[in-house]
Amino acid sequence: MKTIDDLIAEGQVAGKRVFVRADLNVPLDGETITDDGRIRAAVPTITKLAGAGAKVIVASHLGRPKGAPDPAFSLAPVAARLGELLAAEVAFAADTVGDSARSTVDGLADGQVALLENLRFNAGETSKDDAERGAFADQLAALADAYVGDGFGAVHRKHASVFDLPARLPHAAGGLIATEVGVLHKLTEDVARPYAVVLGGSKVSDKLGVIDHLLEKADRILVGGGMVFTFLKAQGYEVGKSLLQEDQIPVVTEYLERAKAKGVEFVLPVDVIGATEFPDLKTKAPASPVTAAVEAIPADVLGLDIGPESRKLFAAKLADAATVFWNGPMGVFEHPDFADGTRAVAQALIDSPAFTVVGGGDSAAAVRILGFDENAFGHISTGGGASLEYLEGKTLPGLAALQD
Repeated sequence: MKTIDDLIAEGQVAGKRVFVRADLNVPLDGETITDDGRIRAAVPTITKLAGAGAKVIVASHLGRPKGAPDPAFSLAPVAARLGELLAAEVAFAADTVGDSARSTVDGLADGQVALLENLRFNAGETSKDDAERGAFADQLAALADAYVGDGFGAVHRKHASVFDLPARLPHAAGGLIATEVGVLHKLTEDVARPYAVVLGGSKVSDKLGVIDHLLEKADRILVGGGMVFTFLKAQGYEVGKSLLQEDQIPVVTEYLERAKAKGVEFVLPVDVIGATEFPDLKTKAPASPVTAAVEAIPADVLGLDIGPESRKLFAAKLADAATVFWNGPMGVFEHPDFADGTRAVAQALIDSPAFTVVGGGDSAAAVRILGFDENAFGHISTGGGASLEYLEGKTLPGLAALQD
């Protein structure tokens, strides 16, 4: 896989139009960016290319528009924030491959940066039809002389700007993707042991593939979040009104049996914190939390976090690890009454001497929302879904497209 340095050495950067497929899919509250982590992660690659004299054309998706322009998903606020972080004006094209995109790119001087409007405003970006996707990739390729893939959060998607476009231009991996792939190698091929994995989030069905694969890799798997109640039910516990995927109980039971046979330690909470109703995440009104042992969850209680004894247990199980991968919060961390489990896991990673990886998505958001220093972790991924699919052993289209 070539790098930016290879493109520079080959003369593909200075004075050239370089298309950078970034992942700027940030959360918005109206036009206000509530977490700019992905924008900040894109800055080093953009800065390096601009410093080498490229005319940098940045492109990304945001949200899930329906293949047509939708003001609610405009990248205009992202262009403004990117300009602040670069300390330089970022020209913004009001479309992806139309008149605005062409004139904006034509107006770039060496070292300047432009951002195209949301790629998903064009149906060709996400089309499952190869011809339609390829036609859009052709239009994007006409804007540029070289391609840099740096949107790790999108490399598991077979989309035009991720998969088809690199085949049409000289291409290389950006610094962010190179870093992410190096980290994932440490989680799959060159693992320091003991290797502990912490999985959370709402649905166990979202994590089945990665659990299946990690049963062959990990020494210890800790489970929290809403997905844990399917595990607890599989062990014979009643879970009250907690989130439960009854149809997944057989496969969860099989995973627990496989783990035992392989000597992989499965660590589940011993207590939970819940409430009789889901909390109000807007007002953050007190939710009258209830703490219960897993064998005594009241019938009218909805489990929303791991409990205090579980926090101690999880911290102890992470203390002697040499490698830790964490994906998914332990509870509804957005509400202060149910954030302590997620906070405890984050602190345990910081306290551990292990190489620690926060696997993107809600976990990365939680780290920032709860006020932790991002530099205290070994690595915070920008792509939760991409990380999980890599750990499942899947081929990621966006990485395959960057190979020579």
